[in-house]
Amino acid sequence: MKSKELSVDLRDKIVSRHKSGEGYRKITAALKVPMSTVASIIRKWKKFGTTRTLPRAGRPSKLSDRGRRALVREVTKNPMITLSELQRSSVERGEPCRRTTISAAIHQSGLYGRVARRKPLLSKRHKAARLEFAKRHLKDSQTMRNKILWSDETKIELFGVNARRHVWRKPGTAHHEANTIPTVKHGGGSIMLWGCFSAAGTGRLVRIEGKMNAAMYRDILDKNLLQSALDLRLGRRFIFQQDNDPKHTAKISKQWLQDHSVNV
Repeated sequence: MKSKELSVDLRDKIVSRHKSGEGYRKITAALKVPMSTVASIIRKWKKFGTTRTLPRAGRPSKLSDRGRRALVREVTKNPMITLSELQRSSVERGEPCRRTTISAAIHQSGLYGRVARRKPLLSKRHKAARLEFAKRHLKDSQTMRNKILWSDETKIELFGVNARRHVWRKPGTAHHEANTIPTVKHGGGSIMLWGCFSAAGTGRLVRIEGKMNAAMYRDILDKNLLQSALDLRLGRRFIFQQDNDPKHTAKISKQWLQDHSVNV
């Protein structure tokens, strides 16, 4: 609950001691007032030239400053906490308030409720490899990037869990790990596809029937890769991009790429 306001006389004593050159610690010890309160009263006096209670705009908030800080701590610790959970914790602290009050208090700290982005679940090794790859190609020219034919397989869930989750976050932090929902490639019914694209547009899209192995991947490349590069007018000197999936790095896959002089 909110503490009782200090009397005007006590506030004047704090300012008087401050004017005489006493430090915050000495004032706190002499008047038995918390140092944060001493600092707050002196700041107010410097800004407004008075220690009197100033008229307030609108109805005072039911949330104390301590309650606001507690809410921000909870949201920072668990960005996916819901308003209902925050409301319950406020009641437990003795500060029952409406959801709109809680939401407004969190907004004042620069945190806003947003739909959580979904990102692949990555290990530390994956993250390190991706960062190293990005640094290695950071200075590639746009001309070189225009020659790249990107490819990958993707699974599209037909009956996957698509429920949206909201997260409290600051602008520009959508992809921070705490603000995302990790995804893995399993779930309900789905279809698997192979596709490719370049800066010029999309290449062929192939549905993969059954479980794909290295031989099936080689056949997909044989029927679709060079034709996609031709359709996109990349010429014969294009760069083919693929990840390190075992099917991509299998001997028969590497041999096909080598036999067709594809720069990987």
